[in-house]
Amino acid sequence: MKILPTTCPACNSQLKAKSLVCQQCQTEIQGEYELPILTRLSPKDQTFIIEFIKSSGSLKEMARLLRLSYPTVRNRLDEIIERLKHGESSQENS
Repeated sequence: MKILPTTCPACNSQLKAKSLVCQQCQTEIQGEYELPILTRLSPKDQTFIIEFIKSSGSLKEMARLLRLSYPTVRNRLDEIIERLKHGESSQENS
């Protein structure tokens, strides 16, 4: 399956959705829509967040699954949180 691009390949600016199509009835909706904030994370960060949720938010479990130390996993989560906060503030300013 193809991964949804979130940044412009030419200038690296944030992309927006312009059209949505129902594959069942072919209804098409057009407009300009922000992409959800989680889609703006890298695929690696998205996978981390999915696994974090599946492990019920347990950093200890994440450390075990990833074979990393607890502080390393905590730092990784903190970095993702900061990127999400930055993305939210960027979206509010647009």
